[in-house]
Amino acid sequence: MREELFKLQDVEYRDFQKKLIPTVDPDTVIGVRTPELRKLAKQMRGTPEADAFLEVLPHEFFDENQLHAFLISEEKDYDRCIRRVEVFLPHIDNWATCDQMSPKVFKKHKDDLLTRIRKWMKSDHPYTVRFAIGMLMQHYLDDDFDSIYPEMVSKIRSEEYYVNMMIAWYFATALAKQYEAAVPYLEKQKLDVWSHNKAIQKARESYRITSEQKEYLKTLKRT
Repeated sequence: MREELFKLQDVEYRDFQKKLIPTVDPDTVIGVRTPELRKLAKQMRGTPEADAFLEVLPHEFFDENQLHAFLISEEKDYDRCIRRVEVFLPHIDNWATCDQMSPKVFKKHKDDLLTRIRKWMKSDHPYTVRFAIGMLMQHYLDDDFDSIYPEMVSKIRSEEYYVNMMIAWYFATALAKQYEAAVPYLEKQKLDVWSHNKAIQKARESYRITSEQKEYLKTLKRT
């Protein structure tokens, strides 16, 4: 599998990518472009080679972790997918791998997934928490929205940049999709100052937020 990844190596992309994932050892970056990794994951899905690869943790290379995330995302059996997610989460060491793991099967099992999200949010591992917030943002801001969900996110306190950035991203997206439910969290200052201001910044950069809403959000910025 590693040999296959090196065959797909793009050196220029590798050098560019290293700058985007500061928590990853640069020497572990092979430099395989995301479309190539997705294609490889689709080709491998359900094969004995894929099953064997998913059993080998921890991986040595960043790109192996990326492939692992994409293979899990392709898993169609929910129970097997969840098992593999929970085994893999403690090994995630960067935002890219965390955010690119998005199992399609999750949207068919919202009740159980929500139970998992609540558990992951209590983790001491920052990327497990980030993943939990990301899944709540992806699956529960539309028809399945409940006002308790932003409350769950607002209670998270972390010293980790990549957790706080996801909190901000969640609230910026919530402002775009559930404005009336989300804006009180900024009005009542329920987030830490950094996440509060970053959420406003991201929301004001969004085309899904009206000009009037952007101007009002600007008045809520904290110092």
